[in-house]
Formats: sequence, structure tokens, C-alpha cells
Amino acid sequence: MKHTNLLPTAAMLMVILMTGCSKDLNNEVLENSAALKADKSLVEKCAEIPGGSLAGVNLGVAADFAILSKTGVTDVYKSSITGDVGSSPITGAAILVRCTEVAGNIYSVDAAGPLPCRITNPTKVGTAVLNMQTAYTDAAGRANPDFVNLGAGNIGGKTLTRGLYKWSTTLNIPTNVTISGSATDVWIFQVSGKLNMSSAVKIILAGGAQAKNIFWVVASDVTLGTTSHFEGNILGQTAINLQTGATINGRTLAQTAVTLQMNTVVKP
Repeated sequence: MKHTNLLPTAAMLMVILMTGCSKDLNNEVLENSAALKADKSLVEKCAEIPGGSLAGVNLGVAADFAILSKTGVTDVYKSSITGDVGSSPITGAAILVRCTEVAGNIYSVDAAGPLPCRITNPTKVGTAVLNMQTAYTDAAGRANPDFVNLGAGNIGGKTLTRGLYKWSTTLNIPTNVTISGSATDVWIFQVSGKLNMSSAVKIILAGGAQAKNIFWVVASDVTLGTTSHFEGNILGQTAINLQTGATINGRTLAQTAVTLQMNTVVKP
């Protein structure tokens, strides 16, 4: 009798593994299979299966920036930023980082930007913001995700392989996460709500994965907790907030403001 019950379960698992664990059909199978619910370890294995070939996101001129926003950059001194900083269309007076904090250029739309290093170039920073918005629209609009609502919005402790991920809720990272893949693999994480990373938590790259190929596309606020470490490009439709001592190997590209508190930001 036990052998008879195992066969349908094994068959369902084979279908899931072959077709992609988080497609809508497979979600329905997972929800309605008592056998699969009883063995969550089998379901968790789905998160380790790589997605298919995925094109990266073209950032255009926005790729030159470590920090880019539309409504300004606030700062608690002293942060360390490697890469350009800019804000548009708001006045340069809303860019509060100091020249001594930036290994790169600070671009503003007017002469009110930080002195003595600011470069008044409304065309460049304006184009960068437009490219940032186009990149967000592209990444947020990618269809047919490989994983849907992985971890029910909690990915702490998981290893994430290449592919397109989608969450219809807030995404929480309460414990360390590993992003594992080759130097050419691409990850796009679509988050319909907020992205919250807890204090002292780290994103760890493995197997050659590169921050430049990781894109977090977030419809609401992003908050990186104190002394946390983040990897990848954040395309935020609203604010990106780095709490005290948080670090990021990537870009913070916000359609509202970026908030810094003694942070380290390194453009990949």
C-alpha cells in the first residue's frame, strides 16, 4: 500500500522539477498535495533549480552611478561611495553627501550641488534618471517567472540560483542569503511590496556570481538594516534607506530619495 501511494507523489515531483517549481500550476499542485506538504524538504529543493537563460537589464547612463535619485540624497557623515552620485530633477541642494565621501563625480542640475566637486550637468543626470525609469519598467515587466512567492516572502537561509523571481508581497531577508551561479548568470527579483533586510544580515555571492548581474526591482521602500551587507543593483520605485553601517556592492537607483547613514556603497 505504501508503494502505491509513493508513485503519484513521485510523479508529481517529477513534473514539478521538469516544469519549474514556482509556476502557477505547480503552486496549485503543492497546495493540494498532502504528501508534499508533509515533506517540505522536497518542496524546498525547488529553490535550487536554475532558471533558463535570462537577459540582463540595460541601465544605460544610470550604470555610471552608484547612487541616483529623483528627490535627493540625505546623509549622516561619514559615508564612503565609490562611483558617481546624482539627483534630478530636484535642485543640487538636495544632494547632501560631501565631496570627501565620494570617489567619483557628483552631478547636479544646477550650481547648488556640493562644493567644490559638484559638476553641473542637467543633461547627463537627467538622461540617467530617464534610463533608470526605463530599466525599472523593463525589469518589472519581465514575464513568466521561474519562481513565484518563494518562501512566502521570506528568503532567509536560502540559496538562490539564476532566474526570474516574483513576489506579490513584501520581501523579508531576516538571515543570510546566498546567490549562487556563474559570472554570466542573471538574477531579477521582482518585489511588489517592500524589501526589508534585517540588521547584520549578509547576501553572499558564490560560484562566480557577480553583483552587476543582480537586479532587485522593488515597488515600495527598500530598507537595509544596520551593518547589513547587500549585493546587486536596486531599482526602487520609491525610497532606498540604508541604516547605520549598512554596505552594498551594487547601485542604489531610486525614483524618490536615497538615505545614507555612515554607509559604504561600491558600484560594481
